[in-house]
Amino acid sequence: MNLELNGFAPLLTVFDMPASVAFYRDILGFEVVETSKDRDGDDFGWGLLRRDGIEIMLNTAYDKSRRPPAQDPSRFAVHKDAALFFGCRDLDGAYAYFRSRAIDAEPPFTQSYGMRQLYVLDPDGYNICLQWPVS
Repeated sequence: MNLELNGFAPLLTVFDMPASVAFYRDILGFEVVETSKDRDGDDFGWGLLRRDGIEIMLNTAYDKSRRPPAQDPSRFAVHKDAALFFGCRDLDGAYAYFRSRAIDAEPPFTQSYGMRQLYVLDPDGYNICLQWPVS
């Protein structure tokens, strides 16, 4: 028997849901397709976002009544160990787009294994890599 898999949706724990939604929806172009509906607007506890068949789930790190005033730096630091890689043919265009939206990004570069890449951080410190093979 072969195991059939139908999709992939990583779950990211976030500190500030409205900031995360603004990044994934307004910057990366994802659509919010489902939420826990426990709060108003973009301030929900859990959400499913989708773009071009790619799905990401966001979940708050704290219930609203227990959320501390600031993010725990040690928790934020370990997020850099996680990365989401997206295919993107036009990395120069993506770089210009990020810069026009005041997103801190270094210019695209080519890795020794032949992948051209562009990295940005989301509001919670997760690495977002746009990449395309060098032809």
